[in-house]
Amino acid sequence: MSDRNKGILLLLLSALGFSLMAMFVKLSGDVPTIQKTLFRNGVAMIIALGFVLYHRERLFGKKENQKYLVLRSALGMTGVLLNFYAIDHLVLSDADMLNKMSPFITIIFAAIFLKEYVMRFQVVSVIIAFLGTLFIIKPVFNLDMVPYAAGILSAVFAGGAYTVLRVLGNKEQFYTVVFYFSAFSTVILLPPVIFFYEPMTGMQWLYLLAAGVFATVGQFGITVAYKFAPAKEISIFFYSTVVYSGIFSIVFFGQIPDLWSIFGYLAIFGASFYMFLRNNRDLKEAKE
Repeated sequence: MSDRNKGILLLLLSALGFSLMAMFVKLSGDVPTIQKTLFRNGVAMIIALGFVLYHRERLFGKKENQKYLVLRSALGMTGVLLNFYAIDHLVLSDADMLNKMSPFITIIFAAIFLKEYVMRFQVVSVIIAFLGTLFIIKPVFNLDMVPYAAGILSAVFAGGAYTVLRVLGNKEQFYTVVFYFSAFSTVILLPPVIFFYEPMTGMQWLYLLAAGVFATVGQFGITVAYKFAPAKEISIFFYSTVVYSGIFSIVFFGQIPDLWSIFGYLAIFGASFYMFLRNNRDLKEAKE
């Protein structure tokens, strides 16, 4: 099997992992968002710790990378909190697609902070994707907008975290980065969760433990996938999360996206697919 196909399979597995994470978060019911986030990151921390110890890497990375690791962790934790809030209050596939705006946000941040050149087709793609979010959000400017705003902001913070990861590059092992992020989040969230702890049923414990396991599958899957093939060649396959989340929405929650949301999905997916085709065409031309 070629490295590209390995990357695609890992990305599909990662997408399934994140979709199952979202499903279990929603199934856990009225548990506070901060409590759900602690479970998600606490389980990931334990699993990542095993990888770090097995490979005898530094638990908290290199001294010169600390500011980037802290920034990535803070942005990522905030993004997860906002994403979980959106998952709890929106149709699952709507929350998932709003969060999938993060690659387009990354393009903007990379241009502003990393001075990366933005091509015209990328600008067009970003505009189309943002228009797609309006179909999903259907702005009405009242309190109903809050979960949608949280969904968009989750993508903004995730895009910021991914931009920092680009700065880190291969300076740290992926499991070190995951452990650092998970440990940072656990330390920050543990005190308020202890103070405001809401008792949970046995099933809620199982749902949130499962959410943590599948979040780790998703995190490791996407990281390793991009070691086999560049993001520009395979990232489109990560949008399979919307298919998974759509199925889970209907089967487990009886939630069917409305026609406007479906138009929004198509616009965002279409913008991503367009970028995917252009990137591959440019790559092929560069090799000739």
